[in-house]
Amino acid sequence: MSPSLLGQRLRSLERAGVIETRPNPTGRGSTYHLTEAGSQLAELVGALGIWGQKHLEIQPEHLDSDYLMWGLLTHLHGDKLPPQRRVVRFEFHDERKRYWLVLRRDDPDLCYSDPGFGDDLVIRADLEAITRVYLGELSLADARRCDLLEIEGPRDLARGVDDWFPISGFASHARAVTYDSRSRAFRRIDAPGSATPARAGIS
Repeated sequence: MSPSLLGQRLRSLERAGVIETRPNPTGRGSTYHLTEAGSQLAELVGALGIWGQKHLEIQPEHLDSDYLMWGLLTHLHGDKLPPQRRVVRFEFHDERKRYWLVLRRDDPDLCYSDPGFGDDLVIRADLEAITRVYLGELSLADARRCDLLEIEGPRDLARGVDDWFPISGFASHARAVTYDSRSRAFRRIDAPGSATPARAGIS
């Protein structure tokens, strides 16, 4: 997000009474804080997120590679990233777009064109499958076993993806799914030994 766009959104939230600015105690600029109304709104948003994770189902029109990649970037944890800069290229089946996630502990970045550092890893995946991984419904290992996700690169770096790959803040409330290769559909695991369709088919 550009600084100008971020500034516009912060000013909109301030006008709405959701946040307030305070002088920066360390020097220049200001810091932003939730107002009482903002704190109440945050609780409401959190409750809606939990409800959606438990009850809403992914449909084809919900899949958005731009939104997914932004989610991955914003949920990276610096302490889990490799000590040296690594570049991971993402390719999604049936999509022409390419993305580059630049893993740096101090300043990770998302690029929509080749940043020119060279690719350390390439992740090729079904968009729905990797979205469900991000949401906490499916593990990376299960996606790989079902041939829905492939990691290309040095073995040690490929093994390390499990350590840094981010998941949604609501992932702990997700309902697990499994993939039925015969019907090519994800199925909810509602109870041990049972499964119900998550949605019909997958391309």
